[in-house]
Amino acid sequence: MNPTPHIKTEGTSNFQIGEIINNTVHYDFEKIKTYLNIKGHILFGKNFKIYKEDEPLLFKLCCYFIQDHYSCSRIGIDTNKGLLLSGPVGCGKTSLMKLLAHLAPHKTNYEIIPTRNIVFNFNASGFEVLEKYSQTKSFCFDDLGVEPKGSHYAKECNVLGEILLSRYDLFVGNNKSVAERSRSITHITTNLNAEEIEKRYGNRVRSRIRAMFNLISFDENSIDKR
Repeated sequence: MNPTPHIKTEGTSNFQIGEIINNTVHYDFEKIKTYLNIKGHILFGKNFKIYKEDEPLLFKLCCYFIQDHYSCSRIGIDTNKGLLLSGPVGCGKTSLMKLLAHLAPHKTNYEIIPTRNIVFNFNASGFEVLEKYSQTKSFCFDDLGVEPKGSHYAKECNVLGEILLSRYDLFVGNNKSVAERSRSITHITTNLNAEEIEKRYGNRVRSRIRAMFNLISFDENSIDKR
């Protein structure tokens, strides 16, 4: 385990995003923002920046990613669930999920996969693709709702709908410990609202959303940052 999780290293530079007191990291949001801006430039280019209007949402996400249970409980976030991050096209959902994965990877670790790629793989390889996402591993399904319909040898399948139902069963399985659940977390980014999710994936999926996810949304008037 990293003995200095409060210090992030990029190249030859170190960024202290908190301090250790009594074996517990106490994070500093202002220092986290400084680090995330630097890391964002590295990942996405010199035009990346954190917008002032997004800081309240970013604070919520940071509390989740560092697993600050006290702050999360105060703002209505369940650290045992995944994130469903929604908002208009280009508001920065995918970038934030890629960026924040670097904040505290010892606590929140997952693989980001575009939903389009999942369906393309299903159309090519069939139902064995669904099995991949029924394993105990955390995923972030990026851009839910933009993927095409699934069809393998004329057999149609609502691929992401089936995967989400399987992920729900995996997440709430009987006799699972908190540690086991933490390894089955699902995250989603999407442009869809709850009604659109139900129309696309069915009411069974919608009914399980609140059990699986913390719902966090950008303002509907958020600008396109691309």
